[in-house]
Amino acid sequence: MSGFFGSISQDDCVADVFYGTDYHSHLGTKRAGLAFYSKTKGFQRAIHSLEDGYFRNKFENDIAGFKGNMGIGVISDTEAQPILVTSHLGRFSVATVSKIANISELEERFMKMHRTFAETSQGSVNPTELVAMLIAEGKDFVSGIENVYNLVKGSCSILILTENGIIAARDRLGRTPIVIGKKDKAYAVSFETCAFPNLNYEIEKYLGPGEVISLTSSGYGQLRKPNEKMQICSFLWVYYGYPPSFYEGINVDECRYKCGAALAKNDTNEADFVAGIPDSGIGHAIGYSNEKKIPLKRPYAKYTPTWPRSFMPQNQAMRDLVAKMKLIPNKAIIKDKRGIFLDDSIVRGTQLKDNVRDLHEAGIREVHMRIACPPLTYPCEFLNFSRSRSNLDLATHKAVEQLEGKENMDLSEYSDSNNPKYHEMVEQIRKNLNLTSLKFQKLDDLVKAIGLPKDKLCTHCWDGSSYF
Repeated sequence: MSGFFGSISQDDCVADVFYGTDYHSHLGTKRAGLAFYSKTKGFQRAIHSLEDGYFRNKFENDIAGFKGNMGIGVISDTEAQPILVTSHLGRFSVATVSKIANISELEERFMKMHRTFAETSQGSVNPTELVAMLIAEGKDFVSGIENVYNLVKGSCSILILTENGIIAARDRLGRTPIVIGKKDKAYAVSFETCAFPNLNYEIEKYLGPGEVISLTSSGYGQLRKPNEKMQICSFLWVYYGYPPSFYEGINVDECRYKCGAALAKNDTNEADFVAGIPDSGIGHAIGYSNEKKIPLKRPYAKYTPTWPRSFMPQNQAMRDLVAKMKLIPNKAIIKDKRGIFLDDSIVRGTQLKDNVRDLHEAGIREVHMRIACPPLTYPCEFLNFSRSRSNLDLATHKAVEQLEGKENMDLSEYSDSNNPKYHEMVEQIRKNLNLTSLKFQKLDDLVKAIGLPKDKLCTHCWDGSSYF
């Protein structure tokens, strides 16, 4: 995943873009960049790796030299960006939140045209540079963005910094959000609305799927109307989103409370405490505890000063070590107790299995795991969630392979909670993770907790229903 932020002001906007982008640090761990424009200094840009540090530390020396009344910033889990290009449209900078599923096909298309790529990303072409090249094929920015919408399979939301203002284009199916904020003398555009309050912006407008907006310091205008179809990622509420943020006017943490409450209503297990697996499981646990009237406790304390992220190191063994180091068990709460634990999802189950082992070593009597979404049976095609080298890395696929004795099974029956094979799969996952009991959220209850119609949500991970 990635996240971006932009601002255009009647005054200098450097501080707003710096802090607004920093509020997207939970969405990316590899690269970050800032770009600004001023009439006196032109375009200015800096890009840094985040694999050995934090956004603020990496950029705090750069911002002293930046100047401009408009700028964009991005934190990415993949490529270095923003890209700065010169074309017949003028000079402009581009930042994206994207996954281009057909990137090899589009690379080959450009190679046949004898085009050149200057940037790389993880051994391939840089996706944001590819998007910039697609934009530059248009006669203007709107037709260039239409070109992106027509050719990219997957997802792509875009911020473009030009000499005349900022252009924001939401993914054509709205898989990721873009929101406009407003304050006196300035406008902002952001993935996460949690970036707005402390910078004094108020939510002004949620862009619709495929909608394109141009912003100046005095206002904004629509360049392209939104599409009717929407497939916004449900995991924004379950996992990715920061608790104070809103998507489509729906708050992340309020949705998680409802998810937890729905799990509680469908549960008959008794326990001594309820707990959330930090961090995204906390909201779900609060909802469960409030509904079930079972005390909410903290059997794990997350040591955030030096272990804030479990997924930063690139080596898997080191990631596993960091995942263990950051959570400190509290035996006073755990020993001889029955616990109900809430988490957002089970992807591979590796970290959860280690956590369960630690709980047993601390003397817990029962471990009841409740998952805020249905089982992940279909790898994500759109946002890089549940990325795996093999489908068998997924806990669901591993369980089905154990049950069936072969790989590459049709999982439609296993993704239907009313089918006996679904319950066999869940039971096998329970055994693999050494849990006392395991229950997943029903898809209908998750959709109800979010509050949007099912056809407006991407639920591909659970039922394979979504589309390009």
